[in-house]
Amino acid sequence: MPTFAPTGTNKLPKLVHRGKVRDSHELSSNKLLMVCTDRISAYDVVLPNPIPGKGIVLNQLSAFWFNITTHIVPNHFVGLTLDDPKSNLSAEIKRRSMVVKKAKRIDIECVARGYITGSALQEYKSTGKIAGTPMPKGLREGDRFPEPIFTPATKSNEGHDENISFEQAVEIEGREVAEKVRDLSLQIYTEARNYARERGIIIADTKFEFGKLGDELILIDEVLTPDSSRFWPLDEYEPGRGQHAFDKQFVRDYLETLDWDKTPPGPTLPDEIIERSQGRYLEAYEKLTGKAL
Repeated sequence: MPTFAPTGTNKLPKLVHRGKVRDSHELSSNKLLMVCTDRISAYDVVLPNPIPGKGIVLNQLSAFWFNITTHIVPNHFVGLTLDDPKSNLSAEIKRRSMVVKKAKRIDIECVARGYITGSALQEYKSTGKIAGTPMPKGLREGDRFPEPIFTPATKSNEGHDENISFEQAVEIEGREVAEKVRDLSLQIYTEARNYARERGIIIADTKFEFGKLGDELILIDEVLTPDSSRFWPLDEYEPGRGQHAFDKQFVRDYLETLDWDKTPPGPTLPDEIIERSQGRYLEAYEKLTGKAL
């Protein structure tokens, strides 16, 4: 797959926001063109070299999940640019972009967890709690929770997101909104987890973002991708150790072997890590959708 990192060499509408991976361009007063680049970030640092084709996977997989979760919650997805016969964008941009409705983002990230790993495991080891809630003793890395849990975080445009308690989320967004996004996050996660498990993938955890369109709460940004989730192969799952992954944990694991302080600039990834990461992203897409890109 060709690499696509910047968007400046293509004729695109006005750039209104550049995220770590996605660029948003203004189409009209109520719609955006969201372009998924091949940039990859780790520990909130964008790394120097991209993963070829990664943005295509993220774009197409988000569209897949947006389409099959509308019975739970409406979302900002209007359509894939690839499906628009009137679009004059290049074929490369069409494959990695979608049209979305503009929405006002709420200021918490909504993380649903089915297994203990990552920052939740670190918090548990140091405090015996996750998101401020006491947890049973003796949990090992990769253990499955009896029921999925909701662990919100502050949303930061720069620097690291910070895990917070549910009551802190209530203080930020109000109880009604906090309870609603908690319940929706857990419902989407549970249905997606069950779907993925039938296809050989464990969704260990994932994060959602919500926004408001008028008074309506909708799902926005990306959903259930290898960037926003931890995907583990079911046939290799073994609690008590780190798991093999179809997501960017593979890149994180490599970075942990380096003498890097997790501040910019990030280290350059070797060709082998790039190629293996690309393969894992594609494999996750194919397993979940039953289609090849």
